[in-house]
Amino acid sequence: MNAAFQILTLLGALGLFLYGMTLMSEGLQKVAGNRLRSILSAMTANSFTRVLTGTLITAIIQSSSATTVMIVSFVNAGLLSLTQAVGVIMGANIGTTVTSWLISLLGFTADISMLSIPLVGLGFVFMMFKSQKRKSIGEMIIGFALLFLGLTYLKNSVPDLGANPEALAFIQRWTDWGFFSILIFVLVGTVLTIILQSSSATVALTLVMASQGWIPFEIAAAMVLGENIGTTITANIAASVGNISAKRAALAHTVFNVFGVIWVLALYKPFLWLVAKIVVGLGGEDPFTSSASLLYAISTVHTLFNITNTCILIWFTPQIVKLVTWIIKGRRDEEEVFRLRYIQGGMMSTAELSLEQAEQEVVHFSEIVKRQYAYARQAVNEADNENRFDELFKKLEHYEQITDRIEFEIAKYLSNIGEGELSQDGTNRMHAMYKIISELESIGDSGFNIGRILQRKNLHGQKFDESAVKKINHMLDLVDTALDCMTANLRSGFQRIINISNAQDAEHDINEYRDNLKEEHLRHIEAEESGYLRGVYYMDLVSECERVGDFAINVSEALVEVN
Repeated sequence: MNAAFQILTLLGALGLFLYGMTLMSEGLQKVAGNRLRSILSAMTANSFTRVLTGTLITAIIQSSSATTVMIVSFVNAGLLSLTQAVGVIMGANIGTTVTSWLISLLGFTADISMLSIPLVGLGFVFMMFKSQKRKSIGEMIIGFALLFLGLTYLKNSVPDLGANPEALAFIQRWTDWGFFSILIFVLVGTVLTIILQSSSATVALTLVMASQGWIPFEIAAAMVLGENIGTTITANIAASVGNISAKRAALAHTVFNVFGVIWVLALYKPFLWLVAKIVVGLGGEDPFTSSASLLYAISTVHTLFNITNTCILIWFTPQIVKLVTWIIKGRRDEEEVFRLRYIQGGMMSTAELSLEQAEQEVVHFSEIVKRQYAYARQAVNEADNENRFDELFKKLEHYEQITDRIEFEIAKYLSNIGEGELSQDGTNRMHAMYKIISELESIGDSGFNIGRILQRKNLHGQKFDESAVKKINHMLDLVDTALDCMTANLRSGFQRIINISNAQDAEHDINEYRDNLKEEHLRHIEAEESGYLRGVYYMDLVSECERVGDFAINVSEALVEVN
């Protein structure tokens, strides 16, 4: 009975942690908006500032796990790219070494989880406001607090090995097997960190064991290396509820630490010799022969490992990103985190070149709204499948938010371009893009509106017959054609006058089919062959599709106006 209770407590702690992670990520998406993204982008503009950001944050909150979890949530919310996240995670590994030094020098560590309950109280205060933004702030704060509370319960719901280190005294006999003993204790450090859910706890336990003479310096160093592998499990747990980019960010943390452990093991004796020289050079005693400086030597191992590993791998960040992308392959429809593809790197050297980047991003924008309509079609055909429809509705809502944010980012970029010197042609192209991104954002709104119409239909217990679904699908076929023509025109229309007859024909076909369906529907109503409420939702869908055709032709007409 006690064992079952302990297992349920452990699962509950894990659930609390995951819920806190999810709540914080959702709160970030709602409240952070473009301002926080700009701040984070400024803080992570280059490799040095990324590492520095991760180091400082972790040094302040005393938890690399917390930092990496936050970074994973930022990636999940689309506030950081995978490349930026890798640099910050590298810095977090350096920042966590501060804890081992505090243990060595002061004998205790800070526990940020003690602030969780006050943070929940603060979040609750924000939740009481009528403002949706303040409610979202409260949601984010409560999620942040629950995340740390969950981490605390995870540590407390497993056997308290840290409080009873004598339970591990039997491992002394494993220290006399040469390099094989080193590998064993790397594994021991990894497993202990996974169990305790805290790299700091494992380091503290290692320091206690070393100070009591149970293990020599080289074995303690091996446990520290294992701790660096085990600490990655927290970010991977957090990423398990995130999107594909969040999973890749967590895996990048694992790749970084595992690679570091491999090269240190390959140079193990020279590495420890260097640590000993550093300790002796700073006025300490040789940790191989004296226990007086053993704690400082172990802390030096931790620090030197992470600093050196970062200095080596920071130059290979693109390769790490490619590796984790190759390992964690995602379907096209999983790549749904907000990301600018062409203008995220900042302004080009001239306004005209920057305009080229913006045009490419506009084309990318049109491809995103086209992808949304694939989900809209699925929602129409899966409307009677409650679970599947709910999933598709969330995707449509997510894409509507993405289109809002992309419109803002491109508009902000165009505003910056406008401050430079542009030719008359460039000015015309820029003005056209302002209009185009507004139309594309409206298409994104219509995609979500289709989901909302279907949701209301379901709430009122209405169902379309096979004939109605077939006709809506044909209308969506016409919309797809219009969107394809729009995108094709965007790819070639900024530089010269183009023939937009393809888009005009597509829009004409949509209007004509809309008129035919409207007349047919009126006949059915007069003949009482169709339910009124079901007919309302049916025609709402048809009208929304027709609106998309209007937005699409407006985009092509804006291209003609460039010249």
